[in-house]
Amino acid sequence: MIRTTERLLLRPWREEDAAELYLYAKDPLVGPPAGWPPHESEEESLAVIRSVLSAPETYAVCLKEDEKPIGSIGLKFGAATDLTERTDECELGYWIARPFWGQGLIPEAAHELLRHAFDTLGVKAVWCGYYDGNEKSRRVQEKLGFVFHHTTEEVEVPLLGEVRRGHVSLLTRTDWEDLK
Repeated sequence: MIRTTERLLLRPWREEDAAELYLYAKDPLVGPPAGWPPHESEEESLAVIRSVLSAPETYAVCLKEDEKPIGSIGLKFGAATDLTERTDECELGYWIARPFWGQGLIPEAAHELLRHAFDTLGVKAVWCGYYDGNEKSRRVQEKLGFVFHHTTEEVEVPLLGEVRRGHVSLLTRTDWEDLK
C-alpha cells in the first residue's frame, strides 16, 4: 500500500533500500534517542528491513521527487507494542534522518498515517512514546494533538542495554475528530 501527502510518498520498505537506510541509520544522533543503536553496515540495514521494517503498516518515508527513504513510520499492533493490549488501539512510531529535521516532514507523514488508522483501520486510540530528552519526538506528538498520558520511570531499552525514563501520549478518535 502506498500513501501520499503533499511532499511525501509513504511506501513499503524494499530490500534495495538497504544502502539508503544505512546512510541515515548509521548516524548516532538518529537511532539512540529512539532506542536503537546506529547501524554498522549495509548488511545490518538489510537485516533490519527484513526483520523489523517489513512489518505490516510500516512505511519508508520518501520525498516524492526521488522516492528514496529518508525515515520510517509505522503503526504497531498487538504483541509489537507494549503501550496497549487492546486490539482496537495501536502505537505510532517514527524517525527521520538528520538532514531532514525541522522541516515538518514527520508530522506530515504521521498525519496521513493517523488518518489511515482512524478512518480506514477503525482504531479507537493511538499511543505514542518518547524517551526523556527526545524533545524532537515530543514536539511531533504535540503538533499532532497527542495528549500526555503518563511517565514510566524505568523503561528497559533492550537494543541499547539501558534503562530510561519514558513518556507516553495518547490520541483518541474523539480528539482526532475534534482536530479535523
